[in-house]
Amino acid sequence: MLEQFLEKKPLYYETIDYSRMPRIYAKIKEQLSLPKIIHLIGTNGKGTTGRFLASALYALGFNTGHYTSPHILEFNERIWLNGSNVSNEKLNEAHKRLLALLSAEDANALSYFEYTTLLALLVYQECDYVVLEAGLGGEYDATAVFDNILTLVTPIDFDHEAFLGTTIKEIATTKLNAVKSAAIIGEQKHQEVYEIAKQMGQKRALEIFTYKELLHNEDTLKIAQVKEELSLAEYLEMNLKLAVAALNYLGIEYKSEHFFNAKLFGRLSQISDNILLDVGHNTLAAESIARTLNGGKYTLVYNSYKDKNYKEILRLLKPVISDVEIIAVNEERIEERALLKETVESFSLVCRDFKELSKEKHYLVFGSFSVAETFLKKHYHG
Repeated sequence: MLEQFLEKKPLYYETIDYSRMPRIYAKIKEQLSLPKIIHLIGTNGKGTTGRFLASALYALGFNTGHYTSPHILEFNERIWLNGSNVSNEKLNEAHKRLLALLSAEDANALSYFEYTTLLALLVYQECDYVVLEAGLGGEYDATAVFDNILTLVTPIDFDHEAFLGTTIKEIATTKLNAVKSAAIIGEQKHQEVYEIAKQMGQKRALEIFTYKELLHNEDTLKIAQVKEELSLAEYLEMNLKLAVAALNYLGIEYKSEHFFNAKLFGRLSQISDNILLDVGHNTLAAESIARTLNGGKYTLVYNSYKDKNYKEILRLLKPVISDVEIIAVNEERIEERALLKETVESFSLVCRDFKELSKEKHYLVFGSFSVAETFLKKHYHG
């Protein structure tokens, strides 16, 4: 039922009506009971930061939801509830309730992401805490309409410039405008982000902290234990630190083992002896992975959307890749193969079509959720 309903809604829009979600939410707001919401904004690391925090809260005994996007293999991945992806039964029950709340006109008008955001909130009605991850934005994101107790800000960098702005100042301002009352700023590549957050905090009387201000000596050992248990890459450890800072802000005591079930699939996941898979799709992700894999050489299984800066992504990844194999992805937004191949070869890298896996090679599958989905569904049988 839900699946057929969502199939009618496009996943991608050239333009977005930013007034639609607030307008429609206002009509049903009084009929919804909101849990304590922790909002996640930023360019990279929202998924893992959210899963670290949500997993710890659940392990600590709280009814907890984690709303993330997009999904890799099935829609249910977006709506995590108390340790596992939501069941189809719960989804369809929430779908019926949401259709009963909305007029037919409003239900049809909502975008795919807007509708599923409201759907998630219905699934999460009984929760103590919900970790709510923004889509591509901040101020105008569908997730920003809800009141929240805290905003976590992961690294902000260039991405979705057509919607968010072409400078770090513009992008950071748009994202940080989503902060309602308090925010914790994670490790940032651009110093401007800290400065904009501080100015915004003073202007709007917001509580603004850096994650370091909320970490204590006793956290260092616990974080090291989690890092060892989960074999975390450096950039994933940074996301863990932001999640720990959030627990400290909330005054919730934790143990390292509360994070031990927190891994989120698709974030530099070792899916076999010779295959790493990551859903990263922008320059910040490429930079983090190149730093983590320093010294290795991988065959890059890759494709890119037209609006991504794939030339810079390939430049950043070049030190850790030996050659590139372009995987065919059946999506309207995907770049023309000839243009992508030309760019790959401009870095003096051999480029060919991806056809099958070889046991003799080490692979890095990277490019987007669509690349990961295509690879896992059509080429990987592990």
